Amino acid sequence: MAPKVLVSDKLSETAVQIFRDRGIDVDFQPDLGKDKEKLAAVIGQYDGLAIRSATKVTEKILAAADNLKVIARAGIGTDNIDKDAASKKGVIVMNTPFGNMITTAEHAIAMMFAVARQLPEASASTHAGKWEKSKFMGVELTSKTLGVIGAGNIGGIVCDRARALKMKVIAYDPFLSEEKAAKMGVEKVELDELLPRADFITLHVPLTDQTRNILSRENLEKTKKGVRIINCARGGLVDEEALADLLKSGHVAGAAFDVFSVEPATDNPLFNLPNVVCTPHLGAATTEAQENVALQVAEQMSDYLLTGAVTNALNMPSVTAEEAKVMGPWIKLADHLGAFIGQMTDEPIKAINILYDGVVSDMNLGALTSAAVAGIMKSVNPEVNMVSAPVIAKERGVKISTTKQDKSGAFEGYIKLTVVTDQRERSIGGTVFSDGKPRFIQIKGINIDAEIGRHMLYTTNEDVPGIIGTLGQTMGENGVNIANFTLGRAAAGGEAIALLYVDEEVPADVIGKLNATGMFQQIRHLEFDVA
Repeated sequence: MAPKVLVSDKLSETAVQIFRDRGIDVDFQPDLGKDKEKLAAVIGQYDGLAIRSATKVTEKILAAADNLKVIARAGIGTDNIDKDAASKKGVIVMNTPFGNMITTAEHAIAMMFAVARQLPEASASTHAGKWEKSKFMGVELTSKTLGVIGAGNIGGIVCDRARALKMKVIAYDPFLSEEKAAKMGVEKVELDELLPRADFITLHVPLTDQTRNILSRENLEKTKKGVRIINCARGGLVDEEALADLLKSGHVAGAAFDVFSVEPATDNPLFNLPNVVCTPHLGAATTEAQENVALQVAEQMSDYLLTGAVTNALNMPSVTAEEAKVMGPWIKLADHLGAFIGQMTDEPIKAINILYDGVVSDMNLGALTSAAVAGIMKSVNPEVNMVSAPVIAKERGVKISTTKQDKSGAFEGYIKLTVVTDQRERSIGGTVFSDGKPRFIQIKGINIDAEIGRHMLYTTNEDVPGIIGTLGQTMGENGVNIANFTLGRAAAGGEAIALLYVDEEVPADVIGKLNATGMFQQIRHLEFDVA
């Protein structure tokens, strides 16, 4: 059955056609997102939800979204999506950060020009029949210092455009390296250095706990007298009350805001102040940008629903279509390793350690780690997936660590998964053979070569004669067919294990008969998703 996608906001007809051309069953209802009750009533039918800003994906909506796998926002901001609730539900949240980069950067530059030359006020005055030429004295941008807070995708374009205007550009961004700054032709500085040096300050960071009120009253007071501040990024980055006070005092010469702490903004401390330019969140409002982000949404959602490729996800590592093809067997292996550990571990897990060896160490470890953690967590909650598992693990205080190393043994690559509890450490290793089939290759430090089937029986015992016969005879007498039988031991006469791949679940009474022999220390039926 084809995946089914709901488009609940206005989206380009071209984007809708992309869904159809890719074999997606698309339901285009561009006004549905405004009706929360109706959306909640129908969302359970869909695998994907494509939205803009009008649809609010709340916890209540997600609670009803039993089949939903992905939400994609045509644009950058995802404040209208409860990402924590989506992650717990196992729903991927995507955005389209690149489709409106140029448009938003250009708007910031336009706003900088507008506040430098007081264009809106001069225009309104002239329209009113006045000729107040001497009233609107502006400043040039040439040779002025522009302080850019956030030099990522959009901020980087603003830096480029500003340098073309012959401005001196300084940038504060904790993730900007000195080498990258040099290539961009900007000076990397700390925030406390940027504030007193900049003639113009423009913000291009997301709204997070770290960036909220980054231009607080204290920081605004550190700025150069006569500074002009532009915010086309996110409301909440600037203390608007404090900025209004500094505008009134004359310390700040002007401001240009496209975003506000409360939107829609019908009232704001910045409104009606002289030399303050305000626009209603128009950063991405060009025909080109709207078309670009809509097309990106359709392509990204289709790729995920049809091939498993994850692009621009906010709550899961991205996996390209090429990676998905190569990594598929390894992701399945990671899930199987986690499933083994999860079914074998009854006490609370304190830590999960994953070793990636050889070829697998160069793959997308974020996705592999998510798969392994999901495999573990499924033993407690079958609804867990690669999106929700890391969230659940974090909520439970489980520490997750990864190590990668060059090829160290006979296998081209392998994964070793170890969990730590208050009572013990438990480990299992696996690899992928050339036929693409995952295999278990080590349990408790004992080497084995076990094919993985849906139903398996795991036993531990002392290495003594009769184990194979007892297992085979008991299975045979009770009509349980063995597809594959694997043994391993630490040393002659020492600890030994057996893994039986069987055609059906081993009944509890059969496990009871094996226990009654007194030959086994542990017997456990295991089940794996091998579809």
